[in-house]
Amino acid sequence: MEREFLISKWLNNDLNDQELQAFKNLEDYDDLVKLDSSLQAFKAPEYDATKELKSVLSTIKSSKKQTTHWIKPFMRVAAILAICFSLYYYTTTIDTTITTEMAQKTTVDLPDASSVALNAKSVLVFNKNSWKNNREVELQGEAFFKVAKGSSFNVITETGTVKVYGTQFNVKQRDNYFEVICYEGLVGVTFNSQETKLKPGDSFLIIDGKMIAKEKENSLTPSWLNNESQFKSLPYKQVVEEFERQYNVNITLIGVDSEELFTGNFTHDSIEVAIKSITLPLHLTYSQSNDAIILKRE
Repeated sequence: MEREFLISKWLNNDLNDQELQAFKNLEDYDDLVKLDSSLQAFKAPEYDATKELKSVLSTIKSSKKQTTHWIKPFMRVAAILAICFSLYYYTTTIDTTITTEMAQKTTVDLPDASSVALNAKSVLVFNKNSWKNNREVELQGEAFFKVAKGSSFNVITETGTVKVYGTQFNVKQRDNYFEVICYEGLVGVTFNSQETKLKPGDSFLIIDGKMIAKEKENSLTPSWLNNESQFKSLPYKQVVEEFERQYNVNITLIGVDSEELFTGNFTHDSIEVAIKSITLPLHLTYSQSNDAIILKRE
């Protein structure tokens, strides 16, 4: 079997019995095993692969007993060492990024067993390997967090930061819109360097940089988890934008005030039903051509 193939599978702990025997028969088997043992104590951020490789080459040149017989296998080991260290550094610093598209939802498990439900057109970023020392997630869009007991972390958004104290809560970060609703436990929302504590039923809402007062939330979970979007006295443009995300369409308003407040809901399961839900209360007419919808004031 090819030497490189066996080493690659060995590094991935993926050798079968036949391959393992072939790997043990390699002439530099002992060197590779010693290399593996040395890697266990390696600290990625402190390693300079270029510097160490130069040191190895310098040692080889200064040795009085260098021979072609041992230089080649040693160089192979040095090359493998540099590659392994580079891979280790890369895999321990890369972030995990979860993205949902239009009309798509998904659920993600965090390293501490907390779960995150992502609404349509949202992005969640975190690092699995550094989670113990850097408990942070970055969010663009909307997500419902169900935090494992005893866990805590920060949710970083463009507008503000949500401090988790062990709870269930929803965060929505869109253009000029930032909302946090606490459903269970306690969360802290930091906005403009000031922290606001939210208890179950409490909300924190910022629209166009202004804080908006909201009624007590009586639901146990956000409506979008059940494929429905609900609105209470929110600008109509927020309704339209959410409709576009859930159905992957483009809406044009003609003669409609986008700042007019709207109270109501629409389903995510039927576009025909949904469009009537957002037009009839305001006495609007609509026309649709493929993914383009026009709403007009009667």
